[in-house]
Amino acid sequence: MERPRFFPICVLLVGLVPALLAARETPNIVFILADDLGSGDLGCYNKDSKIPTPNMDRLAREGVRFTDMHTPSSVCTPTRYGLLTGRYAWRTPLQSGVLWGYSASLIETNRLTLPKFLKKHGYATAGIGKWHLGFQEGNPADKEFKVDYAKPLLPGPLTAGFDYFFGIPASLDMEPYLYVENDRAVEQPTEQVEASKPQRQGGTGFWRSGPIAPGFRHAAVLPVIAKKAIAYLERQPKASPNKPFFLYFALTAPHEPWQPTGEFRGRSGAGDYGDFVAQVDWTIGQTLRTLDRLGLADNTLVIVTSDNGAHWTASDIKKYGHRANGHYRGQKSDIWEAGHRVPFLARWPHRIKAGTTSDQLGCLTDMLATFAALLGEELPVNAGEDSFNLLPALRGEKSAKPMRAAIIHHSGNGVFAIRQGEWKLIEGLGSGGFTQPARVKPTPDGPKGQLYDLAEDLAETTNLYQQKPEIVARLSALLEKQRRDGWSRAE
Repeated sequence: MERPRFFPICVLLVGLVPALLAARETPNIVFILADDLGSGDLGCYNKDSKIPTPNMDRLAREGVRFTDMHTPSSVCTPTRYGLLTGRYAWRTPLQSGVLWGYSASLIETNRLTLPKFLKKHGYATAGIGKWHLGFQEGNPADKEFKVDYAKPLLPGPLTAGFDYFFGIPASLDMEPYLYVENDRAVEQPTEQVEASKPQRQGGTGFWRSGPIAPGFRHAAVLPVIAKKAIAYLERQPKASPNKPFFLYFALTAPHEPWQPTGEFRGRSGAGDYGDFVAQVDWTIGQTLRTLDRLGLADNTLVIVTSDNGAHWTASDIKKYGHRANGHYRGQKSDIWEAGHRVPFLARWPHRIKAGTTSDQLGCLTDMLATFAALLGEELPVNAGEDSFNLLPALRGEKSAKPMRAAIIHHSGNGVFAIRQGEWKLIEGLGSGGFTQPARVKPTPDGPKGQLYDLAEDLAETTNLYQQKPEIVARLSALLEKQRRDGWSRAE
């Protein structure tokens, strides 16, 4: 009787193993999301920056610097949702704007998230810093809803896929002021704090009045979460020696209140804001040095970016001569480039070529598809609806066509824009955000929206809406299609 012919199959499997291993890599991932950091703050983006950023500049030298990376929104909550889910937040009941410290959870409990995906593939996951995506069951758009901090904060970070969480509920200027660990308040907000004034009005840093935990101090938050992040990294070699980890380190700065600690005061030429950015850079440096000290740097993908552009006004530019958003038009919350074009640095020794630059169009919603590709996996069809794979761009691979054909921008005031190639169409007139006027009523004979050729006019100074009706029509149709379809990544 003839023996079964196993040998050729074994040979085939042996031949496939190296290819399968090459397609799947499991580096540790440290994703650092700054809060209101502008690309013009970093020396590696702006040689005239008034702020020393040696640690972020080091990342640029040792990795790749993206020049056309965008947030899915020009304000914080929608960007965080988009980053963690790969889906534009305006597709949710919230639609636009930000949550508050007492808002219900925005991330659906059945939705695939970045930490859930990585956890499924063997990662330990931690979120440290600013959450700002709500707690407990309810309608996140319901302003009457109020989180009960005496009860478990579920849904929340743990139901979103994090094994461990430590941080604050929302922005550092939003009540209640307290720390959360996993699904519990560390200390109940049993006291009250008075509102404070921003530096622009002669104050020492802005926050609203409201409940505060007795041990909570605004200026101490960035150092506290930095210590927690470093402690988490230090635990990993012993806690999970053969397990990769994902650390989502969501900084609370340089968002207001601008309260740099003493050793950073006077470090910059851009006032308290600039000094706070210097402290952010030092915090990032502490994270990098910890990876070096633990021998983890070579097998760790580090990404540093921001949730939107800097809240830096024309009067701030005039006062300090510092352009926190570079030469882009506008600021945080605006639909113009300064609202959503952000710094993006990535380092992964021996995988990402040092000192490189990428001009590929990207969005923070793309992290889910990119990390899936890193693991040699594909996303389910019902997840990451607006997520594209940017892994080739990270690796410095050249592409004959854009990795992302188009991107939808969304302002703090709910204004939409769409970018395809170098053309950017904005629905409506005005900034759509903090810069006044936010909205402008069209005149009978004037343009109804804005169209810019970013190849020739990156500062968005010349509105071509009336001169290019065919481009307006094409982009308007594409924008409407992607809103109606509920997804964009299959385009």
